[in-house]
Amino acid sequence: AHSLCFNFTIKSWSRPGQPWCEAQVFMNKNLFLQYDSDSNMVKPLGLLGKKVNATSTWGELTQTLGEVGRDLRMLLLDVKPQIKTSGPSTLQVEMLCQREAERCTGASWQFTINGEKCLLLDAMNMTWTVINHETSKIKETWKKDRGLEKYFRKLSMGDCNHWLREFLGHQEAMPEPT
Repeated sequence: AHSLCFNFTIKSWSRPGQPWCEAQVFMNKNLFLQYDSDSNMVKPLGLLGKKVNATSTWGELTQTLGEVGRDLRMLLLDVKPQIKTSGPSTLQVEMLCQREAERCTGASWQFTINGEKCLLLDAMNMTWTVINHETSKIKETWKKDRGLEKYFRKLSMGDCNHWLREFLGHQEAMPEPT
């Protein structure tokens, strides 16, 4: 099985010149792209990053990372009153998709607020799991929003799965390290 994983870190507040959104993208657990909201640029890392940089997917990916970052920040600001913290809050989100035998075999979202894992969404069957019971109200709020659930499903099963298929083609064209 192959996987593509997007790790987002969203801050409710950041100093001028500091990004409020950072993202790292991994294929099969290998980091190959980084993004930050301050530059709104995706930085390629390693051979796969350089190969992907030369594709038409690059612009689409840069735009989507920015949009998802903004959407996740709005979610964080919406739930901030429900989070027990005195200072700024941080939302870490992991979006994962998996492929095997030319089909999507897994798609999920994991949400961590201020270092505490709290919610998991299995986008294949749209099942929410509460990991931290203090965040069950957040789950109920998000679950009621059918548009949000469709958005998460489209990103993880649609876009992520499409990019994984694209990137696998570039990885297979790469020589094996000796």
